[in-house]
Amino acid sequence: MKFNARVLGMAASLIATCLTLAGIVQAGDKKAKADPVQTVDSGSFGVFVKSQRVATETFTIHQQGASSVIKSEMKATGGADSVSQKSTLEITSSGDLVRYEWSQSSGGSISVFPNNDFLLEKISSAGSAKAAEEPFLMPSTSAILDNNFFVHREVLVWRYLASACKAAGSGFKCQQDPGEFGVLVPQDRTSIHVHIELVGKEKIQVRGADRELMRLNLKGDGFDWALWVDELDHFKLMRVSISADNTEVVRD
Repeated sequence: MKFNARVLGMAASLIATCLTLAGIVQAGDKKAKADPVQTVDSGSFGVFVKSQRVATETFTIHQQGASSVIKSEMKATGGADSVSQKSTLEITSSGDLVRYEWSQSSGGSISVFPNNDFLLEKISSAGSAKAAEEPFLMPSTSAILDNNFFVHREVLVWRYLASACKAAGSGFKCQQDPGEFGVLVPQDRTSIHVHIELVGKEKIQVRGADRELMRLNLKGDGFDWALWVDELDHFKLMRVSISADNTEVVRD
């Protein structure tokens, strides 16, 4: 599948800023100097179950020197006292995990970081003085896809496109073969394999307006999600459909 060179050039620059993954970055992009702190993406996603808004995720993606920091807060709809969850994911310029932190307003926290050939997860429960530890025999290049944080899916899409799209003449050509990733789901304390596949352009509605967006399918053991990204806006995630749960996620 071929895409407009200018558009994919913008996506290449975005991916380079966030992950600096080789293969999709043009020579001119490699020479460009990034700002010390650069905002790659920011905004919010509305989470809807059976057309009713149940939660909002607010997120930022910043590049800071040789690493990128993805911060997110998920808050249930229901007023100032609603339970919220926060996460901070830091990765290196090559995509390696530096650290992952999760906490919730009702108490409890999780941290994940590389430890020799393992990923080590530390779990602190509310009221507990000592954190439990759980190692995972996974490389630091493993992706984090924690529960409830859809911005993690956006980063995984960029990572997939960086490996799937290559320069072809004056443009880029993207393979449609599925990409496979080993991922850690910290809140579930489990590791899984997921497949992501580029489907192509589709016309769908986003906030009541017709849009032509690029669709990808994200699949794993027991789940099948459809994701749509905006080719004209740096491949930012615009909508997610989880039909099995009657759930839609839409960028505000």
